[in-house]
Order: sequence, then structure tokens, then C-alpha cells
Amino acid sequence: MTLWLDGNRSRRWLLLAGVLLALAAPLLSGTARQAAYVAVSATALTAVRNGLRRYPRDRRWAWWPLGAAMLCCAVANLIWGTGMAAGLPVPDQLTVVDIVYLSMYPLLAAGLLAMPVGGRGLGWKGMTEAGIMLCTGTVLAWTLLYDPYVDDRGPWPGAVSVLAYPILDLLVLAAATRMVAVRQTLSWPDRALLAAVSVLTVADVAYFVSTATGGPWSGPGWSATGWLLAFLLIAAAAWHPEAAGTTRPDRRTHGRSRLSLAGDVGLVLIGPASTVWLKLTEQQPTSLDRIDLILPLTTTACTALLLVLRLIHTGGLAGRRAADLREAQREMTHRSRHDALTGLPNRTRLEERLAGTASGVLITVDLDGFKDVNERFGHPTGDTLLTVAANRLRALTATGEVAARLGGDEFALLIPGGSSSEAVTRAAELLATLRQPSPADGHTLHVTASAGVRVFDRTADPVEVFSDADLALYAAKAAGKDQAAVYDVSLRLDQAERVRLLERLRASVDAGEFAVHYQPIVSLDDARPVAVEALVRWTLPGRAPISPDRFIPATEDSGLIVTLGEWVLRQACADAVVWHRRWGTTLTVNVSPRQLVDPNFTTKALAALRDSGLPPDALTLEITEGVLVRAGADAHQALLHLSALRAEGVRVAIDDFGTGYSSLAYLRDLPIDVLKIDRSFMPADNADTQQAALVRAIVDLAAGLGLTTVAEGVETADHADLLRDLGCERGQGYHFARPIPAAGLMALLSGADTRQPDPAEKVP
Repeated sequence: MTLWLDGNRSRRWLLLAGVLLALAAPLLSGTARQAAYVAVSATALTAVRNGLRRYPRDRRWAWWPLGAAMLCCAVANLIWGTGMAAGLPVPDQLTVVDIVYLSMYPLLAAGLLAMPVGGRGLGWKGMTEAGIMLCTGTVLAWTLLYDPYVDDRGPWPGAVSVLAYPILDLLVLAAATRMVAVRQTLSWPDRALLAAVSVLTVADVAYFVSTATGGPWSGPGWSATGWLLAFLLIAAAAWHPEAAGTTRPDRRTHGRSRLSLAGDVGLVLIGPASTVWLKLTEQQPTSLDRIDLILPLTTTACTALLLVLRLIHTGGLAGRRAADLREAQREMTHRSRHDALTGLPNRTRLEERLAGTASGVLITVDLDGFKDVNERFGHPTGDTLLTVAANRLRALTATGEVAARLGGDEFALLIPGGSSSEAVTRAAELLATLRQPSPADGHTLHVTASAGVRVFDRTADPVEVFSDADLALYAAKAAGKDQAAVYDVSLRLDQAERVRLLERLRASVDAGEFAVHYQPIVSLDDARPVAVEALVRWTLPGRAPISPDRFIPATEDSGLIVTLGEWVLRQACADAVVWHRRWGTTLTVNVSPRQLVDPNFTTKALAALRDSGLPPDALTLEITEGVLVRAGADAHQALLHLSALRAEGVRVAIDDFGTGYSSLAYLRDLPIDVLKIDRSFMPADNADTQQAALVRAIVDLAAGLGLTTVAEGVETADHADLLRDLGCERGQGYHFARPIPAAGLMALLSGADTRQPDPAEKVP
């Protein structure tokens, strides 16, 4: 039989055969019916056994009793069928076989009671419902079955075991009621089990009435159909996927309706109504037995008591849910005003406290280089660092003050009533605390912080206080970090100027008001220009030129550098193609870190070369050290671009070498061709031996790695002679030429312009 049960198709055919057998049961002989009971109950037992292999642990406890119930049914019917086939008489007294068969009912009830339910307090509620069902059913069973067919009729005509059927059915119905009461939803197996219980009860009651009225031992034919269908429904429930919790249950609910109160009243009235019914149906007005009064009244009292207990329990459950709801609301309110990671108040909470503070000090704090920590060590380590910083800030917070996390790596401290002198002292104390080494996930991190201080009084607007503190914080960052800056009006004016500058920048980019100038890079052996560096210049009509030191940072911050940088690259390639064809002059173009984050940068650079006709090996891209040394997605993207472009022949130069990380590892491992020595290393004169030694070390290092060296800031002939003696290959500076437009460079390269620039001229 196990082989038959493999696969849904076999199961469906087996169930269909069982249904046909159940419908044909009224036509079978007594012995054949017993065989049918054995076959169908054994099928249900096999279905439960196979199901237990895939059920989770919490569901097995319910199906073990159901399988045992089917085993009791199969064994008892097998013995009865064997005896009937042998011609043995059916005993009227209670036998061991009867006890085995009747054990099926408590086992069915146990299985239904063990069905998993969820939710606090549902077990007691379900037992109350089951008790109400048991009391009500007892009254009805006595009134409709036991009193008219047993108590009033004299000797019982059938087997003694039949008397137990309705009472045992009430036990199973009570268990089923409890399952329905506590279930949030009814799955397909749930409904199949409830149907099995209902069909079994109807079949048993029909058998009881048939026996009481002198019917055969085997019962009426449609009772046999009901028993077989009940066993098949248990088998179908065990086979269904939802019995193992592997599929989504039906979402139909069965909550109490608006007529619940009327139903409770009806349950209480069943007992008195039954007494009236017995009085009206008794043949003699005075023939009511004492039990006819005691039983309905007792069960009515029990039903009323259980209803009261259910109401008390429901009220308690409602109270607990209300308390849980209030607690959840408090938790949600707390979470809406506190940071989840550090537990500090968040910006919303700090704004509320700031709005209620007449005067004081607001200090905003931002960790320096926090992004690098995330990129190098990962976000879990970054979160640990934030927690350490929050705990240190919390430890410095006095009574009445508020420490908060504003988001990211930015924190704040609100000091009500604080003065200017106190503000500076507290900011310094805070920065000193954060400057201490921070243990984080096995690492010891040395992180500094910058702070912005805003002293305010009752006339200040809370929104402006936050904004002013942030301006001071940005000023501290711009001044070199690891320090505090106090807000003053000039910061607001500077911000307004930056906003105006950014607006002019956007308009100028759209209007094409930028130009590209070129500064030669010469061979130190013969002072012959071998390359040019493209430098962007911004001159508004009728105004003085704006220094790159002012507008380049603004384009970086705003993201305009991507558009502007692409334009510079395309314009420079278009200008340089003529110089390269005529004199072999190569082109160097600065590339911003923002450009290297652009996923399309390689495509754009190759398109600029292709459209201009400049060969890839005539282009050098100049980047800063930090672009390659940093870890994380941005640095990875930059390396992909540079590696792809070098594969096409484009060269890569490191600008301002020596002022940043100066890591020997990246010089060895990363895609680099040229080192540009920063002007700060240029010796003041021949007597500056220390600077000269540094330059020689860099030149020797580059030579050993096969890199070309270019010295920046060559301002005098002595500089050029010294660099040549130190072995530097190329130089760039105002000793040779200042940045000039493309037309002027053309003249310089052709030898038409032989003017030498004045070394005293300022950098434009």
C-alpha cells in the first residue's frame, strides 16, 4: 500500500475508490462492511504515518493520536470481521474489542486538542469553549437520545457499547470546538478534520437510534457510509501539503459574529428549554425523573459559569492587548525619537529640545575620515566605532544636556544656558575624548573629529541654529579638521557667496564660458617641451579671472566637475592632436575622483580620443594619490577605469606625489606610469641639502620602478640645474612657461614666440 501512496495521482485514485466504496456500503453484507472498515481505516493510518515523515516537530504531536485512533479502528473491525466470517455470535456485553474500538474517540479528541495554535492565552479560551459545547451537548443528548430511548423504554435492546457512542462523540466535538475557537485561520486539513468529526457524529447518532429501535447489529447502511467517509476525510487531511505547514493556509477567518451575545443567551436557555420539552413530551405529567430536572439545571449552571469565565478571560485578554498596545505605542514613540544603533536621541528629539531651550550652546560633531573606516574595515566596524563615539559623548553629558546622533557619523550636544567660554571648553573636551584610540572589532582605530559651535539666545530660530552650527562644522573641516570652529556672521556670508558662485558655475558650464590653457612640461636635458598639461580657466565677461582654488572645489562638491571635466578632456584632445602630429607633444589632463566614480568614464575618455584623432599613447591622465589608496567600491571603480584605459595605451600620472599617502605598495602594484613631485619638495637653493635628498630619493625610487618623474614648481634656472643633477627627467613651472591659451602654445612650440616668462610673475 505504501507504493500506492507515492505521488498525488495515486492518492487521488485511492481516495476516489474509497468514496465509491463508502457509497456502496449500504449494499454490502455485514462481513464485507467490516472488511471495508479495515481497508479504509488502514488507508488513513498509512496516510498519517507517511505524513509524519514530513511534518515539523510541533505538528507530529497532533497526528500521532490520530494515527493511533485509526489503528484502534482497524484492529477492532478486523477482529469483528474475522468473528463474523467464522459465524461467531456478536456479544451483547462490553468486551476488550469494544474497548479498543471506543478508544478511537479519546484519541481523536487528543489529536484535535494537540493541533498547534499560537498566541498567548488561547489555550484557556479554547477549553472554555469546549466546556460550553460539552455542557450544551450533554443536555441535548439526554433530552433527545438517552431520556426517550433509554430511560423511558426499559431494557436496552442492543450491544452495551453503543450506549457510549453519543457521549464519546460529544468529547470529540468539544475538542473540535476548542480547535475552531483558537485558530486564526482554518486550513484545508482543519476543515477536513472538522468534516470528519461531523460525519462521524451523525453516523454514530443514526446507529444509536437504529439500535434503540431494534435495528441490526451492523447498523443502517448510511451509517456505514458515514463511517467510511469520516476515515477517508482523515486520510485526505493527512495527505494534504498544508498539514505539514509547507503551503499558505486559507485566509478565511471565523471570528465571532454580531449575534454572539444572542448565541450566548441561547446556550444558557437550552437547559431550561430541555426541561420544558421533557415535561411536554412525557406520557404522564408526573413521570419526570429527578435526573430530568437535575441534569438540565446543572449543565445550565455550568454553561453560565463557563460563559462568565469566558467573559472574564476575554476582558483580561483585552486588557493585556491594550497594555501591549500602549507599550508598543511607547516603544514606537521612543524609536521615532531615538537612534536605533546608538540609543541616543535623534535629530527629531534634539529639535524638540532645542525649540524649548531659551538660550545655550549647540555643538555639532562629525568624525573625520569615517568613510575610509567603512571602506577599509567594513560597515560592522564602522557601526562599532559609532557606538564607541556615542558612549563617549553620553559620558560627557551632564544633567539637563542632550547628546544626539543626527545621522551618519554626525553627533550633537545641546547645553542649555551655556556661555561662549563654556562652549569652547566643552568642544575641546569633546574632541580630546574622541581623539583617543577606539577599539572596534579587533582593530584599534585612531579617528579625530571636527566640531561646529553655535551660541544662541531666545531670539534665535532653532532651524537657523542647526544651520549655523553646521556652517561652523564645515569651517572646521576646511581649516584642516581635528578642531572646533565657532559660528560668526562671516560664515553665513561665505555660504551666500558659495551659493552665488555655484549658480554662476552652473550658468557658465551651460554657456561654455570656460577655457583651457596649457602649461608645457619640458625635458630637463635640453628644455624642449615634450608634453603639455591642460588647465581649466574661468573668466566671466567683464570681470577678473576666478582662481581655480575657488571654483574647482565648488564643482567637486556640486558634481559639476563630471560635466566640466568631460568638456576639458574633449577640448584638450581636440587641441593637442595637431601638436602631437607635428612635434610629438603629448597631453596630460587632470581627472577628478568624481569622474572616476562615473561608470561611463572609460567610454567617455575613449570617445574623446576617437573623435579627436589623438592616439591613446599621447594622453596621460593625472590623478591624486588618494584615488588609488582608498578601499571600497569607489576605489575599485577607479582602478577598473584606469586599468582599462592603460590597456588601450593611455598613461597614468600621480599628481603632488609625497604630500599624501606615499605608499610604496601602491607604487608597485597599481597602474601608474608617471610621478609628479610636488612643488613643496623643491629646494630653496643649493644649500638646502635635506630637500635635495628627498627629491633624490623620490627620483631613485621612481627609476627603480620604471616610472617617469616630473618635478612641479620649477621657478628658477638653479631649480632646473639641481633637478637635472639629481636625475629628474622632466620639469614644469614658470621658469619654462606659464599656462597659456592654445594659440599661444602653438606659437611657443613652433618657435615663433621666444619670450621667456618673468619668474616673479604670479600664478594666474
